[in-house]
Amino acid sequence: MNKNNKIHFEVSERKVLLKVFDVVFVLGALYLVGHFLDLKYLNDSVKYKYYLIIIALYVTSLGTVFEMYNLQVASNQYQVLKSVILTASSTFFIYLFTPVLSAELPKNRLQIIVFYLTILFALILWRVFYVKFLASNRFVQNVLLVCNRNQLEELVNDLEKSDPHYRVIAYVNYDRDSNDVLQNENLQHIWIDDLVTFVNKNKLFEIIIASQNNEDITPNLYLQLLHLLESGMTIREYTQVYEDKTQRIPLHHITRDFYKFFLFNRSNNNQFYLLHVRIMETIFSIIGIVVGLLLMPVIILGNALGNRGKLFYTQERVGKNGKIFQILKFRTMIKNAEKDGAVFSTSSDTRITTFGKFLRKTRIDEIPQFVNILKGEMAVIGPRPERPFFVKEIADIMPFYETRHVIKPGLTGWAQVNYSYGESIKDSLIKLQYDLYYIKHRSIFLDLNITIKTFSTILFYRGQ
Repeated sequence: MNKNNKIHFEVSERKVLLKVFDVVFVLGALYLVGHFLDLKYLNDSVKYKYYLIIIALYVTSLGTVFEMYNLQVASNQYQVLKSVILTASSTFFIYLFTPVLSAELPKNRLQIIVFYLTILFALILWRVFYVKFLASNRFVQNVLLVCNRNQLEELVNDLEKSDPHYRVIAYVNYDRDSNDVLQNENLQHIWIDDLVTFVNKNKLFEIIIASQNNEDITPNLYLQLLHLLESGMTIREYTQVYEDKTQRIPLHHITRDFYKFFLFNRSNNNQFYLLHVRIMETIFSIIGIVVGLLLMPVIILGNALGNRGKLFYTQERVGKNGKIFQILKFRTMIKNAEKDGAVFSTSSDTRITTFGKFLRKTRIDEIPQFVNILKGEMAVIGPRPERPFFVKEIADIMPFYETRHVIKPGLTGWAQVNYSYGESIKDSLIKLQYDLYYIKHRSIFLDLNITIKTFSTILFYRGQ
């Protein structure tokens, strides 16, 4: 077999690589510029371990907020330039204005400007190198998909959208009753008898099997795959790859044997984890309510001018174990917004007032929900609570929808930071996939990831 000796990195490994070299380039540049120009402020910032660690933490944490470790952004030189400027500028200002955590400010203010430019150009240099010489070819993973012809386009789109370097270049149609071949210049159809020959001639990263029934794999196809497996080819099941790449549960590919794929995380019943979460939720809620009180004069004025009605409104939502509770929010819609019945809110919804759009975009309208969190009806992180009317409507169409209710609904969640506002049943399905992924993989680290991404959502004004 013609082995593929190219070094490959998985998604998580690429993100670690980006973080490590962001830090290496920044600290290395500060050391070199400080050494050759004899600038004390730069030298001190990398001379002492404490300052060095602070800079590394600022760069990686702020880089996460500004999406420098989103692989789609990292692979686009124009998008990543924006993220680099925001990250470098934020790192510079926060480091500058945290005197206890940073080096003593120099008398010569020119050193401060050099410090900023050094961080900025170090990140730009490394990220341009990444886009030009690494992302473009080193990380490309060519794969072959074994599936039903009718599923092909959906499966390919889902995988390639999640990872810009993951490319399905060929497929095998296991449907014995169909000779239909997809006409696509980027996707080659391979007959079962030609599978081994094709793999031997091409450098494939792996083969993906997208089969929901054992009967789909014919004896001939089984023997071909077995021969390739024995020759060292990696063969993986589609649901495993989909979950790794998209960080969603592939509900469209799971049938009655869902228990094989959807194993609940023990964190959902871990008393230590739940106690930790409850303590953090209480702290966040108190801070959130205080912030809300400080913003109240502006909100009251904006509501009087732009909404002209009640400041608050309550609405029934479905909580943990299907229990109904009253959610509290700042009002963002006109009076009698649902006089014709309940409908999904859309991005161009005429019922939303001018001030209401601002409240939604900035997520300020959600602040009163910290009261729901203190009462124990909601969590800071979890699936967004839905209205009983929509829960019934969606649950009749989607299997597993009510599985969201095994944990408390949240103020923010994995679906909210990874997907746009749900405007339809189709959007609800995608968000459900994210919600179930969170329930399955729930942990302190995932909660921290969601918290950081929530700041990105607010900063980039992505509310609805």
